[in-house]
Amino acid sequence: MASSSSSGLTFKLHPLVIVNISDHYTRVKSQTNPPSAANINNGTQPRVYGCVIGIQRGRTVEIFNSFELLYDPSTHSLDRAFLEKKQELYKKVFPHFYILGWYSTGSDAEESDMHIHKALIDINESPVYVLLNPSINHAQKDLPVTIFESELHVIDGIPQLIFVRSSYTIETVEAERISVDHVAHLKPSDGGSAATQLAAHLTGIHSAIKMLNSRIRVLHHYLVAMQKGEIPCENSLLRQVSSLLRRLPAIESEKFQDDFLMEYNDTLLIAYLAMFTNCASTMNELVDKFNTAYDRHSRRGGRTAFI
Repeated sequence: MASSSSSGLTFKLHPLVIVNISDHYTRVKSQTNPPSAANINNGTQPRVYGCVIGIQRGRTVEIFNSFELLYDPSTHSLDRAFLEKKQELYKKVFPHFYILGWYSTGSDAEESDMHIHKALIDINESPVYVLLNPSINHAQKDLPVTIFESELHVIDGIPQLIFVRSSYTIETVEAERISVDHVAHLKPSDGGSAATQLAAHLTGIHSAIKMLNSRIRVLHHYLVAMQKGEIPCENSLLRQVSSLLRRLPAIESEKFQDDFLMEYNDTLLIAYLAMFTNCASTMNELVDKFNTAYDRHSRRGGRTAFI
């Protein structure tokens, strides 16, 4: 397997694909109960298979979604009838999406994966292979996802297809950002407290603001150096910086100050109302306890409660 691809294609991977593959693997693993003896002896994890769909515009390949496939490990073959049926159904819902390749799970591409890859060449002449590594590696900072292309290389005088790694970027739309954020803030199954969730949420916001601040500083230093003539002026880059800065919120405007003060006052009002409600509840409990204690005393002394 070669180290990197030379095709020049640009791959954009959407989070929905990663979530689908992870969900597929988790379901299959949880349903394998008890696990097979072969898996226990070999220490292997179950593998899942599916197709990835999306759009190719010129040299840019954008992977939007995926669906599962039925795979026979004994013959290393796919259920073509099931594949064609799923392709027909997805074509009705997403008429602009095409099958770009397939996905699987594992630590690295295997020799048997090439059989599946060649089986999809009649659908896409150059399919891509998305591999998700389900093993947890705390030292790894990048996503455990690898995209492979196939290239024809001559090995020992024989032309052979081999897998080569390709770089990719994560592309998101607004709906995906909302969904991923919702999944990230679900209550953990181990019964984590609300304070723990709030601390994790605030830590994430702090990290995001810190990274945004550092990148804005890099742009500022670059523009200052360009203004001083230390580096050459590039108009195309300046247009990109200008477009990026226009996306940043303007916090010095009068409208922002009015909106900020209104939201700040509403937050304080809610906090004060909560405090008053808590005080009223505490006073109510104190009066109830006082009446209970005084009522017992009045029974002994023949008096009645005055509250």
